[in-house]
Amino acid sequence: MVGMDPERLRDRLRALLDPAPAVTLPPRTSAAAVLVPVLGAAPELRIVFTKRTDTLSRHAGEISFPGGLADPGAELAATALREAQEELGLVPSDVELVGSLPPVHTQVTGILIVPFVGFLWTDPLFTPNEAEIAGVLEFPLATLIKAGRLQEFRYDGRAFETYLYEMDGGLIWGATGRILASFIEAVDGSFSGKPP
Repeated sequence: MVGMDPERLRDRLRALLDPAPAVTLPPRTSAAAVLVPVLGAAPELRIVFTKRTDTLSRHAGEISFPGGLADPGAELAATALREAQEELGLVPSDVELVGSLPPVHTQVTGILIVPFVGFLWTDPLFTPNEAEIAGVLEFPLATLIKAGRLQEFRYDGRAFETYLYEMDGGLIWGATGRILASFIEAVDGSFSGKPP
């Protein structure tokens, strides 16, 4: 599946993903949305991530997808596009949204993240928000698929099972790893079952 034509992949994902997710928030949980940006231009399909600055109060220095908390009553898809524009300078009209992946609940921080997959058909000129973004990372989808593994991980004195992707540029794990595993499963079914 990885070598498939980008437009065929877009059509496959459009058929699989939820175009308008209805989200019910558990008690004491906030809604957030992220964009999974897929670069569809040659030479190969690539996924875009952000490297967060070391000065942020939450998830400092981590690799993530562009996104953030939703304002009360805001559409989650609009939140994902707004945050991608604020963090990376992506023009919302340049992103073709194809649907949402299953939400990811971060129980430690009490946030329900709804990931939206969006295709960009020409490579954008990223203008990262220097207060939040230390760098923009692009990884080929084929490389991400080969790199992923499910294993026990220790962080902040806790051990838990998570998806890990060791990439040149850092480690993808946690909620971002779960979202990426869900995306890869939608693409080619290489992970069976739901992310933990």
